[in-house]
Amino acid sequence: MKLEFHGADRNVTGSCHLVRCRDKCILIDCGMYQGGWEMDEENRQDFGFDPREIYALLLTHGHLDHCGRIPLLVKQGFKGKIVTTAATRELAGLVMLDSARIQEEEADFRNKKLRKNGKAEEAKPLYTTLDALTCLDYFYDITAFNHSYDLGPDMKATFYDAGHILGAASILLELGENSCNKKILYSGDLGYSGRAILRDPAVPPKADIVVMESTYGDRLHKQLGPSIHELYEAIEVTLKQGGNVLIPSFALERTQEILYYLREGVEQGLVKENVQVFLDSPMAISATEIFQRHPECFDDETWEIYKNGADPFELPGLHYSRETAQSIALKQVKGAVIIAGSGMATGGRIRHHLKHNLWRKEAAVVFVGFAAQGTLARRIIDGQNPVHIYGKEIDVRARIYTIGGFSAHADQEDLLQWHAQTGNPEHTFLVHGEEDAMKTFAGLLGNTKVEMPELHQVYELN
Repeated sequence: MKLEFHGADRNVTGSCHLVRCRDKCILIDCGMYQGGWEMDEENRQDFGFDPREIYALLLTHGHLDHCGRIPLLVKQGFKGKIVTTAATRELAGLVMLDSARIQEEEADFRNKKLRKNGKAEEAKPLYTTLDALTCLDYFYDITAFNHSYDLGPDMKATFYDAGHILGAASILLELGENSCNKKILYSGDLGYSGRAILRDPAVPPKADIVVMESTYGDRLHKQLGPSIHELYEAIEVTLKQGGNVLIPSFALERTQEILYYLREGVEQGLVKENVQVFLDSPMAISATEIFQRHPECFDDETWEIYKNGADPFELPGLHYSRETAQSIALKQVKGAVIIAGSGMATGGRIRHHLKHNLWRKEAAVVFVGFAAQGTLARRIIDGQNPVHIYGKEIDVRARIYTIGGFSAHADQEDLLQWHAQTGNPEHTFLVHGEEDAMKTFAGLLGNTKVEMPELHQVYELN
């Protein structure tokens, strides 16, 4: 029995982990490295295994850094089942199709530049829309959390609610090979208690081996209540000055949370009822519709809103901008809230809005999520000035807010509490975090041997 690590190793993105047992290979997640075109080469590298030998892929959730290379996996020969929750299947399909579209558009753009410069080489997308559609044929929904599913002789998988995004799961593998019997628990990405919309993370089962995320292993989040009020204050101050509030937001979960709290703010009189909010993201609009189709994932409070016939994500001044022309027209808008992807500003419509607003003193940019090293969001947060957007230097004059309380990830305290509930695992493997965060978190774990795998590192279990 072997554990292999092929992504998100001393890195925050690109989750991809492999278990070899009884001549079968089980893959947990197959994500994309994020950080713009500079990460393109990373995503084109060999997986570190033969996709044709994968028996099953267990998908924890639908974020791009966990599902984004599945179309490439299928393109290179994968023929097994992709097992996940129904909500994750829908969100992952949306994410992969959007990723394929962006890659095709970027390849076309680069090819025009190459031809203009008289170069013969051709840029190709990592995968196409057809590749993304093809991989959806391999998806298989589990019917419920906390229920064991047979993967083969002496091989079972159980999904537990991770409380991270809609449908997100931690996965317990119970494996037996000869005299080696192991319970291996993959945390996936973990949420935390007390957030809106979703249920709290489930109590994890006891495990022999834990593979867990460590994104915020070195810090605590701001409290949620003050973070919500900081958002309201940023909106109030900026709109009084006639500026726009830009919120780079992940289309899945973060956008729906922001809409939820804006609705609450209007209802409580903390946000003006006539505030104009533009959701300028076809993907986020579609994701919101997927949320509306899966109320079984809601917590009790959100379920009550839904049950009483109200929409938890609707507010009076909300406008959806699906079409490109609608997005372009927002250049003329003043004194509005504009929510657009991507959350790390690595692509999407937010980059256009930053280009037109970042240099304005009356504007504000509110970052409400994690920004990985190398992304435009991280450069702005770290104070780089000017920044390059679409080949132009843009001065940063807008007020910059970083509101950490909205993170969908557990912080150090929550991670420690979750790990303590797994019993006394023999080994804990830390993944999905920057190396400094991992080292800090590793030093806080008690009776367990801690490993921080490097890319493509293999461990044999006895």
